[in-house]
Formats: sequence, structure tokens, C-alpha cells
Amino acid sequence: MPYKIPDVLERTERFPHVDIIHRPTPLRKLERLSARLGGPEIYIKRDDLTGLAFGGNKSRKLEFIISDMLQKKADVVITWAGLQSNWCMQTAAAARSFGIKPILMLFKAADQQATADGNVLLDVILDADLRILDAAKGGIVKSAQAMDVLDEAGREVKAQGHRPYLVPVGGSLVRGDMDKPFGAISYVIAMAEILEQMRALGREPDYVVHATGSGGTQAGLAVGARAMCSGCRVLGISVSDPKGPFSDDVLEIARATDDALGLGLDIMPGDLTVFDEYIGEGYGVVDKAVAETIRLVFQTEGIVLDPVYTAKAMIGLRDLIKTGFFNPTDKVVFLHTGGTPALFPNRDKIFNFLVKKP
Repeated sequence: MPYKIPDVLERTERFPHVDIIHRPTPLRKLERLSARLGGPEIYIKRDDLTGLAFGGNKSRKLEFIISDMLQKKADVVITWAGLQSNWCMQTAAAARSFGIKPILMLFKAADQQATADGNVLLDVILDADLRILDAAKGGIVKSAQAMDVLDEAGREVKAQGHRPYLVPVGGSLVRGDMDKPFGAISYVIAMAEILEQMRALGREPDYVVHATGSGGTQAGLAVGARAMCSGCRVLGISVSDPKGPFSDDVLEIARATDDALGLGLDIMPGDLTVFDEYIGEGYGVVDKAVAETIRLVFQTEGIVLDPVYTAKAMIGLRDLIKTGFFNPTDKVVFLHTGGTPALFPNRDKIFNFLVKKP
């Protein structure tokens, strides 16, 4: 039998958090999009409306991670990700609001321009210490390589008399100074919100579909689903990595989350579903399908997706509907994880794909 929602939430209260987001974020049915796609009932969970710095799933994670920084008396946070990272910008915004200096290691692909646009502009406005590094060919950065860079920066900061807090990309894997899976714990709570909101509508979710990048969001949702409902599957649409090695990361985080909360779920590989068929030409690469999907959702529901994460997740959802993955009566919750500042560095590509040539 699943745990009752209050019992799981009580376990998450062992870990203190700061209040930086609006909770619960809205959930509603996408009536017009459901009709347009001719598939199951589609609902949307608006975690793009968390309230911190354009919103997004990283804000939930940072409530716990910032609390841990404060407990450990850190005055500098050091993290890493890609050049236009939502995670890094949100970390900088949250850190600044608590008097913590952000140092951001931003890995740039060879064909990227390090211009002050999108999240980079916001990083500059926040006066974050930006350190732009070259990514390997294809824009791929290995976590171990990045953590080595963070360790080096940490030693530099300590030598200056500061107390740094090192945190991995996305606040997902338990690495650096983050000794608990705080990011995933926040998404166990988000899963409880989804269940409560759907049940208030007289519905039980059959699936939660979302973009998965560093693994913490998916791990938390999957643990929450296993703990609190018997028939809901979490489907992660990978935006960057092949499902083999990436699923290993999600499994590691999910098991750490299960252990931290003492749920005894015995999470197995079969409890996690990752689709890697919708990565397209690679992480952050905008193509015609991405542009047209952003237009579709904006036109039908007035909701703006981002080109790196949520548009690719919606491409996956549309294809799964088309290929008969879902039953017509299924209730599918699409998690909007934010990231809309990435629209603007990609403006020219999106514009050119959508504007009809004479």
C-alpha cells in the first residue's frame, strides 16, 4: 500500500528549507491542446511560475540547498553548467538574496557566442563571478571533469579567507558539499502537490511527463510516485544524455532520496523510464520541431515553452501520443520546468524557422 501524503511530507520536514518560491504552483487541464492532439487528457504543472528569477524547477531545489549553505556558514557558492544555464542563474539569484556570493563555471560549446543575452545577461545583472570555459567537442562536459574545476576554485576561495559551498549541476547528484539529495527531496514534495491537485479535480494521474537533464527532478518525482500512488509512471524526456548512463545517475539519486527519507522503497532500474529519442541534434540545439512546438503550445494555451527543455519534452509527449503509447482515457501531467530566458539567445533560429519566406 502507498504511503499517505502527509506521512511522506512529514519525512521531508526533517530537512530545513528557506522560503523563496510560491507553493503550490498552479495545475490545470490543457483543454485545447488535449483536443488538438487527440490523445489523453493533458494537464500542466506550472513550475515555471515558482516566482524566483523567471521561475523553474531549480527554485524548488534551492530552497533546501540554500538552507544547507546557511547551516554550513558558506559565504560563497560555486557551481557549474552550460553557458545559458537556468540552474546557474537561479543559484546566483537565490544566493544573492541571502548574501552569498555566486561563482559560476559556465562551459561554452565551440559554436556558442558568450554574449550578454538570456541567462548570461541575468548572471551579469546579479553580479555573479562568471568563469567561461571551453567544453569538449560536442559541448559535452563530464561531471568528474567539472567537479575538478570546482575543487580548484574552492581552494582558491578558501585561500582568500572565504567559506565556499560546492554544488553539482542541477543540485542533483550528491557531490561536493551537498551531502544529501536536496534537489530530489524537493521534487518528492512537488509530486505530493501534483497528487493533491489532481485529486481535488477528481482525477488520478496516470503519467507525469517532463524534461530531464541532470536527474534530480526525475528522481524525486519517481520516488514520490512510488511512495504515494500505485499507478502513476514518471516519464523523463532526456534533453542531453543517452538513457543508459543517464538512467544510472537517476537511479543513484533516487536511491539516495529513498534512503534520506527512510521510505524503504527499494528503487530498481525498472522504476525509472527515460526516453532519449527526442534529443534531436544535441543539448540546446534548436531545430524546426522545437520552434513549431513552442508555437503550438503558445497558440493553443497561451503558455510559453523554452527551447532547451520543455519544448523537447513536449515533442516527446506529442510523439508518444501519436504512436499510441497512452490510452485515450489516461490523465497525463506535463511538468513545465521553466527556462524561458533561453528563448532570447535562440531568437534568430526560432524566427527563421517560423517566418514564411516570400
